[in-house]
Amino acid sequence: MTTILRFLQSIALVTWVGGIFFLGAIAAPAAFTMLSTRGDAGAVVGYMLGKLHLVGYAAGALFLISAMALARSPAALLRPAALLVILMLVLTTVNHIGVNPRIAELRAQMTGEFLSVDQTPAGHPLRVRFGKLHGVSVSIELAVLLLGGAALYFNARQH
Repeated sequence: MTTILRFLQSIALVTWVGGIFFLGAIAAPAAFTMLSTRGDAGAVVGYMLGKLHLVGYAAGALFLISAMALARSPAALLRPAALLVILMLVLTTVNHIGVNPRIAELRAQMTGEFLSVDQTPAGHPLRVRFGKLHGVSVSIELAVLLLGGAALYFNARQH
């Protein structure tokens, strides 16, 4: 049973971290290269990011439940890898329910007023807020990716 629980921890983290890496390094650049408009690409990437967050919630829960089962104690949540996963879950939640819905609202406003984000004047307040929030979202995802790498390290070192 110990081997299965350790495997579940590893597969949870690898799936989550790998998903973030894939989205940022492959899927998003491909969408912005292959789709006919940046608006379509942004919508596709936003959709994928929302699904990735759901994967993150499931992976984080699986990791934490496996950690507690391995230790036979909730005290396992105080170990470095588990604390990093908890922080990853917090940041993912901030992005999923705080930042990304605001980005979507701004995108919809700009599309309604100017037909697209790209056609919105660069100095327009909607475009400026959109740019800032997009930067926050990217920074959060990068932080989750780096924390996930650290969690993988600590989890491997622990066993």
